Amino acid sequence: MSKQPSSYLSSRVEGRLKADKSGNSIFAIEPIKKGELIAVFGGVVYEWETFIHLPERERMLCIQVEDRLFLVPRPIGEGDYVNHSCNPNAGLSGQIGLVAMRDIKIGEEVCFDYAMSDTMAYDEFDCLCGASTCRSKVGGNDWQRPELQKRYAGFFAPHVQRKIDAQRAFERAMSKASKFTSPIKAPAYE
Repeated sequence: MSKQPSSYLSSRVEGRLKADKSGNSIFAIEPIKKGELIAVFGGVVYEWETFIHLPERERMLCIQVEDRLFLVPRPIGEGDYVNHSCNPNAGLSGQIGLVAMRDIKIGEEVCFDYAMSDTMAYDEFDCLCGASTCRSKVGGNDWQRPELQKRYAGFFAPHVQRKIDAQRAFERAMSKASKFTSPIKAPAYE
C-alpha cells in the first residue's frame, strides 16, 4: 500500500502539533480567502457495520459522507487532522471538500463543526473548543439544531442537507395541516 496521502491539502496550510500539545491540527501559513479550497478528504469508504469494528484512532479521523457510510483516511495525512470547533472558520463543499467560510489569517487553526457531516452517534465527545458558542457536547444529532442550520447554511454535506430539507418539509406540512383541523373539544359534563 502506498504511503502517499490520499487527500489534498492546500499549500496555504500545514499540519503540526497544537501549542498546548493537545493533538495535531492544521494551521494557516498564508492568508486564506473566503470560499477557497483548503482540503479534499480521501481514503476508503466503509459501511457502518464494518466501520464500527475499526480501531478507535481510524474512526476518530474519519468523516461521514453519506447515511451509514464513512470515509477513513488511508494512509493518514496532515489534512486528516482538521479538528472540530463550535465556531468554525471552514465548512464542507460537497461530501469531501473543505472550504474557508470566512477569511482565515496566518496562524489560525483551521476547524469545522462536525455537525456539518455527522448524523450518527459514532464520535460523541465533550467539546473543549473554548468558543463563546461552545455546545459543551458534540453529538450526531447536532445538525438538527435550528441555530446551526442557519449559521452553517451552504456548508453541510449533501446527506445532512437532505435531512434538513426533509425536516423542514415535514414541519411545513404539519403546520399546514394544523390550519385545517380544529382542536378537539372535550364534552361538557354537568
